[in-house]
Amino acid sequence: MILAAGEGRRLRPLTDRVPKALIEVAGVPLLERVAKSAIQAGARRLLINAHYRADQLEQFVESKRGFGVPYFILREDEVSPVPLDTGGALLYAAGAFETEAPFLLHNADIATDLDLGALYRSHVEGEALDGRLATMVVMDRVTTRPLLVEGAQVCGRANRTEGWRHVARAATQGKPLREVGFAGIHVVSHRMLGRLTEEGAFSLIDAYMRLIGEGEMIATYDASGVLWHDIGTRQKLEAARESFEPSCP
Repeated sequence: MILAAGEGRRLRPLTDRVPKALIEVAGVPLLERVAKSAIQAGARRLLINAHYRADQLEQFVESKRGFGVPYFILREDEVSPVPLDTGGALLYAAGAFETEAPFLLHNADIATDLDLGALYRSHVEGEALDGRLATMVVMDRVTTRPLLVEGAQVCGRANRTEGWRHVARAATQGKPLREVGFAGIHVVSHRMLGRLTEEGAFSLIDAYMRLIGEGEMIATYDASGVLWHDIGTRQKLEAARESFEPSCP
């Protein structure tokens, strides 16, 4: 599932006429980059949520014939005046999943060369061993909203800008929790869909924190060192464009 409902206000004026997910990096729209990477890793079907300029996004995917696989566009603009955020988007999409296999959940505004196939296999193997509910890709990077982890488990999160820290599960060994940055990519167990009790627009991270407090395990996958860009501002967009080779004509 690709999260592509964002407006991209900090990218204006580029997003005045196109949705954020269709901004190009080295000649390739962000949504296309994510879709092709997921398909290369083994994805056989795409779910894509849309809100801002949803018609344009839907027309683009149709013009690409779903990048070669079956697809379903989840039009949040038809049910809500605002995007449903990551958690609300997943809840809205729940009925569109056709199997009970774990699924990749990827922000459309992330440009990376991360091996998504290796990530997926890591989650599947881990779920069989420890029953993890999700695996979050993390990196050792500076961020104002770090996750708090112990080993390979998420225990909480913090917000340096607002000055708060929330620990959903205390460290078991008495050591300080380590701070890491979330990379905007998860693999999620299908079981998650039945564990969401929140409603409306809400962050999936909020749901994760609640579920960790209830005893569920949210694991991490360390992607430190891979090529990774979060396309949130014009400056970050230019940095991504400098990192990726232009596509062949």
